[in-house]
Amino acid sequence: MTWQSALEFARGPLFYGALLFFIAGMLYRLVTVVALGWSKDRVPDKGSKAGGVVRSFLKGILIWPFIPWVKNTFSRNPLIYIGGGLFHLGLFVTILLGTPHMLVWKSLLGFGWPTLPLPVVDWLAVGGIIGMLILLVHRRINPVLRLISGPAEYLAWLVVFVPMVTGYMMTHHLFFRYEVLYTFHMFSVDFLLIWIPLSRISHFMFYFFSRAIHGQQFGKRGVRV
Repeated sequence: MTWQSALEFARGPLFYGALLFFIAGMLYRLVTVVALGWSKDRVPDKGSKAGGVVRSFLKGILIWPFIPWVKNTFSRNPLIYIGGGLFHLGLFVTILLGTPHMLVWKSLLGFGWPTLPLPVVDWLAVGGIIGMLILLVHRRINPVLRLISGPAEYLAWLVVFVPMVTGYMMTHHLFFRYEVLYTFHMFSVDFLLIWIPLSRISHFMFYFFSRAIHGQQFGKRGVRV
């Protein structure tokens, strides 16, 4: 098998199979969570559930990530704050606002959207890679994290890290031929798509649900304040 045929397989049948597995797996996880049911409120609302949800998302997405001193987040866990922020920002921008990935989304969804210039995406991608390295070092030097970390945690880190690094190397034609890097990148992306529904990485989908639930619980205020 040549690199070209391996690439065609990785970006063709394997990619679409992994994508279908990802969608089916995430839907299954979602259905199992929804099937747990919703407890009935036994106390009349004294506040606004909708307002609580809005405030929860504003704090979680727009305010807390960019104001280090809120709840002493930065002073308590500076490495997690910096590393996690760089990683999530770099990953989000690369996947959604980088032109190559947007074109993939466009081929799947039938429409596209404006993207950021390559140098901006490039620097944020580097920031994401550095953020992941910071999180790995912190996991190794923090005694509590080191104690509770097992093969699953390090494998999850590696499964996310490899696509980011190979994508950056491919963009800049580093160390290996382009088709070799492209093949490794596609195989790592395919494996990531399969791995996500089977692992804790799937938490990204439930983040929005938990934010909404916590927000409406805080917003309803069962007692007058």
